[in-house]
Amino acid sequence: MPLLTSLQNLLLSSSSYKSLLLLRPTTTTTTTTTSLRFPTSVPALRSTPFPLRLSSTMVDVAADSGMDAVQRRLMFEDECILVDENDRVVGHDTKYNCHLMEKIESLNLLHRAFSVFLFNSKYELLLQQRSATKVTFPLVWTNTCCSHPLYRDSELIEENALGVRNAAQRKLLDELGIPAEDVPVDQFTPLGRMLYKAPSDGKWGEHELDYLLFIVRDVSVNPNPDEVADVKYVNREQLKELLRKADAGEGGLKLSPWFRLVVDNFLFKWWDHVEKGTLKEAADMKTIHKLT
Repeated sequence: MPLLTSLQNLLLSSSSYKSLLLLRPTTTTTTTTTSLRFPTSVPALRSTPFPLRLSSTMVDVAADSGMDAVQRRLMFEDECILVDENDRVVGHDTKYNCHLMEKIESLNLLHRAFSVFLFNSKYELLLQQRSATKVTFPLVWTNTCCSHPLYRDSELIEENALGVRNAAQRKLLDELGIPAEDVPVDQFTPLGRMLYKAPSDGKWGEHELDYLLFIVRDVSVNPNPDEVADVKYVNREQLKELLRKADAGEGGLKLSPWFRLVVDNFLFKWWDHVEKGTLKEAADMKTIHKLT
């Protein structure tokens, strides 16, 4: 043992051994943790796993660096509610992913949405022109407000479409500056649901299960320029003239595809019920109209 100890001390004191220690490679271990989000308290899960978004999102962030800052924030922060064609919740994903046509086509992403039709006491319909910075369908004319309930408790409530009505009240304030007290949640009448798909510019588009909400109220309007370029009230004849101009391509006037589907299939007969005060008689929330 003394001989072994002496040899060890000799080695440790040698300059060559110290040099070897200095040249010894070091190993650094890096652990990366990725948090995955799975739906909780939802009635059903997708039969196929949700896509991991990390790599595609990193690429898309660079590709879309010119996107308007407000729209960009909403695209990545807002979580839409994914549903199947029977309107059963199957998960959630970013507004960004839900509006990429590539993902809509490859993953069949379908999200829940709503379209508000607000009439004043003269039974005129409030329309908005979407802002130039909107990612999908910029500067097109459409119904009062079109958006999405988000994946949050208050907007997932399915009884009497309460979650969707809560979302509608929120977005009427965000987009048009209409105070919540002007549009009480219990004053929205859900009349029906429709499922449609519509490309916008090749990259972006819509694939929505859309709740159609009607409300008759006199409101104060203060549009948010990040969301809305213009607003106007129209009566039936004025709307028909807008339709004629859009069909003829006059002045570059365009209508959103979901608004046009509602106009062509439902609006004018429901307008009769608006004027008669019989909206609830027109409601059919059991049917999901698959329109193209």
